[in-house]
Amino acid sequence: MTQKIIAALAAGLLVISAAGCGAKKVEISPQLASSDETLFKEGEKFLKKDAEKARLYMRQIIDSFPKSYYAQRAKLAIADSYFDEGDEGNMILAAAEYREFIQLFPYSPAASYAQYRIALSFFNKALKPGRDQQKTQQALGEFKKVLTNYPLSEEAKQTREKIKDCEERLAEHAFLIGEQYYRTTAFKAATSRLTEILTTYPTYSGMDQVYYYLGASYQEWGKPDQAVPYFIKLTTDFPKSKLASKAQDRLKEAQTQAAAQAAAKVPVKK
Repeated sequence: MTQKIIAALAAGLLVISAAGCGAKKVEISPQLASSDETLFKEGEKFLKKDAEKARLYMRQIIDSFPKSYYAQRAKLAIADSYFDEGDEGNMILAAAEYREFIQLFPYSPAASYAQYRIALSFFNKALKPGRDQQKTQQALGEFKKVLTNYPLSEEAKQTREKIKDCEERLAEHAFLIGEQYYRTTAFKAATSRLTEILTTYPTYSGMDQVYYYLGASYQEWGKPDQAVPYFIKLTTDFPKSKLASKAQDRLKEAQTQAAAQAAAKVPVKK
């Protein structure tokens, strides 16, 4: 039993409170304060109806019984209580608590769960592909840590699907930018951004669009020879695509243009 609890018991009552103005206080009897399990069960009662009060009990366990089994459960309960609030600020607090859990208990079976929830705290707040994708990038990085650090965990199975979702969203974001570059005749920028999708997100579901706009960008840029392979790839790999017919027409044009350019460079024999 820690000196803090001994002193509290001597006084006959332990009072814990949250920091800040108008902080909530909880009075704990000596019998309650002397048991980590009892403190946890008491705090658990308030998790759904009064998360702030529940966190006071949980923090008391961590302070008084830092190496106990219930200290681990209390730390996760605090993190989960912030996560369940769902808003931006509480998601940040949740991620911080989960990180501290991993630092304090790196070999806990629940470490993989904590890492997965860190990733979810970003993933759940990620914006649609047409908007800033910083949180998607952060989520992807955190999900990859689950696979790297806990490859055999139950969370690793769920993580693989989440990684696909993140990569799909990032690829769609890159495509929308590339398409916009094409429409504003910034063809060099368009090919750069669209090529990035081929190398970074090869499983992107809209790859037929990527091939089409890559081919179209090179063609409009005056490089029909570089456009040809992309139109062929589209018509070969995605024959049922809505863009297949347009790609066929553009392919014929690009081949004709490429042949004309090649002929113009060949010296005429006398």
